Amino acid sequence: MSSARLTFWGAAGQVTGSMHLIEAAGARFLLDAGLFQGRRAETHALNAKLPFDARRLDGVVLSHAHIDHSGRLPLLVKEGFHGPVYSTPASRDLSAVMLADAGHIQEKDYEFLRRRGKASPDSEPLYSLRDAIAVQDLMVGVPYRRVFYLRKHLALEFHDAGHILGSAAVDLRVTEGGNQRIVFSGDIGRSGLPIVRDPEPPSGPIDTLIIEATYADRDHESFSQAERHLGEAVRRVASRGGKLLIPAFAVGRVQELVYSFHQLYRAGEIPEIPIYVDSPLAVDITTVFRLHPEVFDRRERMIETTNELFDFPLLRYVREVNDSKALNAHNGPAVIIAASGMVESGRILHHLASGIGDHRNLVLFVGFQAEHTLGRRIQGGEQIVRILGQEYERRAEVETISGYSAHADKGELRNWVRRLGGAI
Repeated sequence: MSSARLTFWGAAGQVTGSMHLIEAAGARFLLDAGLFQGRRAETHALNAKLPFDARRLDGVVLSHAHIDHSGRLPLLVKEGFHGPVYSTPASRDLSAVMLADAGHIQEKDYEFLRRRGKASPDSEPLYSLRDAIAVQDLMVGVPYRRVFYLRKHLALEFHDAGHILGSAAVDLRVTEGGNQRIVFSGDIGRSGLPIVRDPEPPSGPIDTLIIEATYADRDHESFSQAERHLGEAVRRVASRGGKLLIPAFAVGRVQELVYSFHQLYRAGEIPEIPIYVDSPLAVDITTVFRLHPEVFDRRERMIETTNELFDFPLLRYVREVNDSKALNAHNGPAVIIAASGMVESGRILHHLASGIGDHRNLVLFVGFQAEHTLGRRIQGGEQIVRILGQEYERRAEVETISGYSAHADKGELRNWVRRLGGAI
């Protein structure tokens, strides 16, 4: 590249920590500023040290609000960054909730460990709640398909990535010293997912493509197959009086599951058992979803026929801690959806500690489990698992449904690239 330079500081040869530096048109912009996820000691070291001076950045372009793409924005602020952060309006609103939650959890976790004399440098917060809140003063919402000039010779356009609410592929045009077009895919979604629209890649010739490849080596089942398998799992567990425990990402995955359960309920394909969304963050994220119906996929029948996508008689949202604890004493079948999606933190840990030893229960994975996470170990079949510092024998059934993945699979990635058009 003659007039633009790219440096990859994460998610290159790795799954998490998306962060790429582009230097063009006399400016320095980050594409994403995500957290690395995995083993605490390793990821803390990667996350805590920025490989550049945050004060010298001119801005950040955020593809979407998932923490592995947005989670180091408060660290940038802590290190002196005060430039604009460009995202879609929905990503801006999701980030307001998610980053504040991440900062709050880090502070509370560290205080918990400190009181028990178990605090270490690896457990120190990367940033504070105050840093996370400060990010929102820097956020600039840019709608899809609107050309926005970051600099005189550097233009930005967001295209719907179809991954989660507000997710975008980033289309950059550099006109200094010639014409260059750089496309950063962010995370590419799948055709046929509920709620969000299908991916719409940029069209026309491009010069440089930065593209995710999370599932470039495999195919997923369809969403309709996944929903059918979900219904089968509910019926099977309910018939033996057990609980269906679902670790789920608070943004995107919880809302897709609620959508599926709503459809299954309307079709009479699941028994009338309580379904709990036990996550204050997921409750807040669902509120953000309700605020952005303009980005819903209007081809979905249920979206066209009801304004209450995320509410139906079986569903209960749980916010208070005491109500969450009471679920472990619940008699009879139930579905409990709780964060975190990779079982590294959150209320799902308490539900697993209570229920993983019961053969009637089913632990259902509906999302990617990164290497070295507790979710990956349970998914991989470990019989003895350590949860909240205590070992438990796993007697619960374990199952994975791949069709809820919000990442394009091998065929869908190829189709996305083909639709770009022109030379790549």
